[in-house]
Amino acid sequence: MDIFTLAEANLISPPILFFVLGLIAAFVRSDLSIPEAIAKALSLYLVMAIGFKGGAEMAVGDLNWSVGGAILSGIVLSALLPVLGFGLLMLTTKVGRIDAAAIAAHYGSISIVTFIAASDAARFLETPGEGFMVAVAAAMEAPAIVTALILAGSAARASNGGEGHAESRLSVLKEIAANGSIVLLIGAFFIGWMTGPRGMTAVAPFFNDIFRGVLCLFLLDMGLVAGRGLLRNWRVLKPGVIGFGLYMPLIGALAGLGTGLLAGLDAGSLGLLMTLAASASYIAVPAALRLALPEARPAISLTLALGITFPFNLVAGIPLYFWIARLVTGTGG
Repeated sequence: MDIFTLAEANLISPPILFFVLGLIAAFVRSDLSIPEAIAKALSLYLVMAIGFKGGAEMAVGDLNWSVGGAILSGIVLSALLPVLGFGLLMLTTKVGRIDAAAIAAHYGSISIVTFIAASDAARFLETPGEGFMVAVAAAMEAPAIVTALILAGSAARASNGGEGHAESRLSVLKEIAANGSIVLLIGAFFIGWMTGPRGMTAVAPFFNDIFRGVLCLFLLDMGLVAGRGLLRNWRVLKPGVIGFGLYMPLIGALAGLGTGLLAGLDAGSLGLLMTLAASASYIAVPAALRLALPEARPAISLTLALGITFPFNLVAGIPLYFWIARLVTGTGG
């Protein structure tokens, strides 16, 4: 299956088409909307479903070095990608040090929605990944935030109030640890792992039969949010910043490819790791940086991550990453 076949299969899938519909509705200024409470419920369902299914799949597999290697690869990627992103932003754009660190944190951490879409696409493209990739996704949330704080020089800026800074750092760590998506993802993963195939059979109508329908509705809402964000904040996205939102995912995917090959991942898991490394957080990181870097302008980082990188990954990036993963592992054809 060549890249064009993979891309066509991904593009004509209902979830992607509903995302495009949301973008179009936003651009024509339609009054179409998903109530916030329903959108949050859809998000909770998707995170719970992907966590539980990953744990159930993990229960029938064997723990091996690939699991530990994949998790370690994810942590290393999340910690180091912000350094690269920060350097590129400082060289190619005119954003300040604080904003560059904030943007870099978004691109070192991961988008759980992109991961969910990629997991669904992997099955649709007949290249499913291993269940333990859910644990890898969870492990990649926090390291980027720590790196961003170092890059921003927060310790130097807080030299006049060390005690207050320590309290701030503690608050950030608590914010990361208690993030609802991560708590639910890890919790559902362990529940699925403990109950195994029997538990999956018991809840299959809820977690399997309606999953893609819920994903379609959620991505319709994400298309609306992304499109309206672009319409509202497009002035803050200068050409250099937009360019970063397009080439940084490719750089992250290449880094994920290298570390995933070293970890010995199969094609599906490798494609998922590449997608994680290519994605950009717009949920967990903004919440943490609101406490840690209040000087940063979220209009730039959020609009870039959600309005540029998320659509790019959803439409073009995911099939590209899985095509490369299949190619280098010898499973393409």
